[in-house]
Amino acid sequence: MPTEYGNRLVLGISSRALFDLSDSHRVFEEQGLAAYSDYQIANEEQILEPGDSFELVKKLLSINALVEDGHAIEVILLSRNSADTGLRVFNSIQHYGLDITRAAFAGGESPYRYMSPFGCHLFLSTDAQDVQLVLESGFAAATIMPSAKGGGVGSQLRFAFDGDAVLFSDEAEKVYQAQGLEAFTKTEKQSARQPLTDGPFKSFLAALHRLQSEFPADDCPIRTALVTARSAPAHERVVRTLRAWGIRIDESLFLGGLSKGEFLKAYGADVFFDDQQGHCESASEHVPTGHVPHGIANK
Repeated sequence: MPTEYGNRLVLGISSRALFDLSDSHRVFEEQGLAAYSDYQIANEEQILEPGDSFELVKKLLSINALVEDGHAIEVILLSRNSADTGLRVFNSIQHYGLDITRAAFAGGESPYRYMSPFGCHLFLSTDAQDVQLVLESGFAAATIMPSAKGGGVGSQLRFAFDGDAVLFSDEAEKVYQAQGLEAFTKTEKQSARQPLTDGPFKSFLAALHRLQSEFPADDCPIRTALVTARSAPAHERVVRTLRAWGIRIDESLFLGGLSKGEFLKAYGADVFFDDQQGHCESASEHVPTGHVPHGIANK
C-alpha cells in the first residue's frame, strides 16, 4: 500500500455499485457508447438515485467521524466512465455529502489496474468481468447483486463472510466437490491443526481487524461474522486457522448446510460475501450480497 495511506481501510467502488445507473446503462447497451455519453452529459445535473452499495459506503465513511484524524476509511471511485461522462457521478456524490474525492475514470476500459496504486483492499462492482480481473490481480472483489435493501443494525457496520473460497482457499471445497461430504469431513478432521491457506478476502478481513483494534471491543462500529455451511467436526480447522492468523471474528455460524438467508437477516448483515451463486441468490432476498467468483465452484 502507498505509504501516504498509512493503515486506513481503502474501498474501490464502481459507479453502478454506488448509484442506480440502470437507465443510462440501458442506453449504452441498446445504442452504444456515443449515445451513452450524450445521455450522461445531457443529464449531468440530474442527481442519481442510490445504488445497491450506497448505504454500505455511507456507513463506512461515517466511521471517520469516530477517529481522531478523521481518516480511517478511504472510498475511491473506480469507473469505466470517462471524466466527462463521470461528472454526473461526482455531482451526485456531492449532493449526498459523501466524502469521496479520488477517482480513476478509465474511459471504457476496466479500472482494475488502479487497485494497487490506490492501495485498495476491496473492489465492489456490478461488472462481473471487472471483478474477475481484480481477483486475478490478488485483491478482494465481489459482484454486487440486486439485493434486499434491509440489513444493518443501527449505525454499526456488519460484514458477513463465507469461509471456503472467500476467507480461505478452496482446498477443502475441492475435496468436497470431488469426493463428497464424508471425505471432506474426514480430511478436515485429520487436518484440524493445519491452518487453511489464504483466500481472496483474507487481506480485507485483516484490514478490518486492524481497524476494529482501534476501538474498545465493547464499543466498536464494525462487527464481523463467519457464516459457513460447515459443521462440527469440520469447524475446528476454521477456528484454528483464524487463531493462527491473529484475526478476531466476532460471530461464527456453523450451519451444517442450512440456508443462510434467515441467519444473515437475524445477524443484520450490511453485506454478505459468498463464492457460490446459488447461496448468493438466496441470501440476496434477505441482505445485500456480493458474489465472489473464485474457486472450484466457479470453474
